[in-house]
Amino acid sequence: MNPQVHPGLAGVYADATAISRVNPETNSLLYRGYPVQQLADTQPFEAVAWLLWNGDLPTADELAWLHANGRPFRSLAPEVRAAIDALPRDAHPMDEVRTAVSIIGAAETAGRALEETAGTRAENVARSLRLFAALPAIVAYGQRRRHGLEPIAPDESLTYAQNFLWMTHGSLPDPVVVDAFNRSMILYAEHSFNASTFTARVIASTLSDLYSAVVGAIGALKGPLHGGANEMVMHTFDEIGAADNVVPWLERALADKRKIMGFGHRVYKHGDSRVPTMRAALGDLVEHYVRPDLLTLYEALEAAFVERKGIYPNLDFPSGPAYHLMGFDTPTFTPLFVAARVTGWTAHILEQQARNALIRPLAAYDGVAERSVPGWTAS
Repeated sequence: MNPQVHPGLAGVYADATAISRVNPETNSLLYRGYPVQQLADTQPFEAVAWLLWNGDLPTADELAWLHANGRPFRSLAPEVRAAIDALPRDAHPMDEVRTAVSIIGAAETAGRALEETAGTRAENVARSLRLFAALPAIVAYGQRRRHGLEPIAPDESLTYAQNFLWMTHGSLPDPVVVDAFNRSMILYAEHSFNASTFTARVIASTLSDLYSAVVGAIGALKGPLHGGANEMVMHTFDEIGAADNVVPWLERALADKRKIMGFGHRVYKHGDSRVPTMRAALGDLVEHYVRPDLLTLYEALEAAFVERKGIYPNLDFPSGPAYHLMGFDTPTFTPLFVAARVTGWTAHILEQQARNALIRPLAAYDGVAERSVPGWTAS
């Protein structure tokens, strides 16, 4: 028997989900049926988090409940700061985020027997909200620590997006920046059974706790073929320098068979449906910060790559320079992805636990045939 193997699980349906899908007829990413570009145009990120966890957009009362119950977790907990401070200053920010989530989980589940840590749905909704509210403080402090700066306390009067930027920079930016940041969080929030989400579901399927599943997802997202791609996009921009350098740089890169991040996607065949929304936000930021050079470079690289390879940008391509203009360090880009995608991860963990089956695929063996250890004799 020669079983059919699908490397990377390409084309394999591992389970069903009601959380998101790409509609092939419109090439649009849908969250619970809503096109993501419509959500980004109209909703605060908090409402989209509620949608992913509960299936519908919140009422005014439900959104008020989310705000009231999330705000107590916006501050950087002392034990979390201590754990981050114990890491080398030059540790990658994803290591800080992974460690912080593990500390939060250990503290919250302390005293429980192992079989009790998986929790009820209500407990895991509360845990999801806790992480959603806490991650901005963690990511913001990581960037500030690298610059020798103290953490900034949250402002209870601010929205999620406003407060995230406030805790990072110590000032409240122009509404155009807040809007672009809010849009980016919504666009990154969820994307079906991607590598990190599937990792989270595998861990959740063992009846491990939500925090462990999120820690595993963070580890998967750290890879440059997944979440790390937005960092690589900015490294590419820095390496090219200016639009006039795009063509010779690209010719060398293609001749050297370099993988150029920010282009192509396994799911989308006609371009990433999230790109136009983020590209528009990038245009607003370029105008706000008076950085036409950055947009000229963006457009030159996009045009040259599409002409030569016929492959279109994915969300990481516009989000990298957008985060750069917002004042985030390049190593902070992937932790921003974590802060957004934790909503999708936790929605999938809730869904996995609701109808759980242990995820344990088979493997086709292609090693050496059975053989005896030299010198072994039957007794």
